[in-house]
Amino acid sequence: MMSPKPTDSPSPLDDPNNPADCKDISRQNPPQESLGETAKTILIAIILALLVRTFLFEPFNIPSTSMVPNLLVGDYLFISKYSYGYSQYSLPFGVAKFEGRFMEEKPKQGDIVVFKLPSNTNIDYVKRLVGMPGDKIQMINGRLYINDEIVPREELGMADYKNENNQTVKVTKYMETLPNGVKHVIYEKSDTGPLDNTDQFVVPANHYFMMGDNRDNSQDSRVTSLVGYVPFDNFEGRAELIFFSTNGKARLWEFWKWPWTIRYDRLFESLKV
Repeated sequence: MMSPKPTDSPSPLDDPNNPADCKDISRQNPPQESLGETAKTILIAIILALLVRTFLFEPFNIPSTSMVPNLLVGDYLFISKYSYGYSQYSLPFGVAKFEGRFMEEKPKQGDIVVFKLPSNTNIDYVKRLVGMPGDKIQMINGRLYINDEIVPREELGMADYKNENNQTVKVTKYMETLPNGVKHVIYEKSDTGPLDNTDQFVVPANHYFMMGDNRDNSQDSRVTSLVGYVPFDNFEGRAELIFFSTNGKARLWEFWKWPWTIRYDRLFESLKV
């Protein structure tokens, strides 16, 4: 005669008070990341961001109308730090002081360059490079001359823009062609402005002559007391790409207006010539 099958008894692992069960639960739910590990992650992220900013790309925003129509107030752009090599101004916060550049690459005529203002290196400027070392630069009746040759320009019609005081300024739009073949659009309010007739400038060695595309509303190398010839060491990088642009008609906290203030047609626009 067969004996009855024993009744199943509860497993010790089913007992919530069993230490073995608690140990198993702890393996399934590891403890949260410690404060030290979080700090380490943040530190690594900061170091990576500084490396990118120092050696690859740095963001800048456009605060003035000196480069319209090619750069507008509210544009945010990336500059490439590696394009011209590295100087003391490539490093964040001016932490190092040294002369010259390493991994040097010469700029070319027509580049849009972000540089430290020679008269105050705490200020960043963005202009177009028009004069190379040794070039003779002069404005005569609103026309740009390089090495005694007039720079061709083709009239494209009338245009207007809003200046820093939100006033509408009417201008003539031209396509200008630099001696190396680079074409870019410029604005001229007239050919008789304060900077439309200048003495002849001879660009020194290792310096460059910079001008704004909005010719009658630009403080550039024609203003010798402020900008003048820009040393190559002052170059921070070449403007590469507009990654964001806003018309400024919404305050930071007016998030519901943001979608209508973005200039979608300018997003990811290349600036490389």
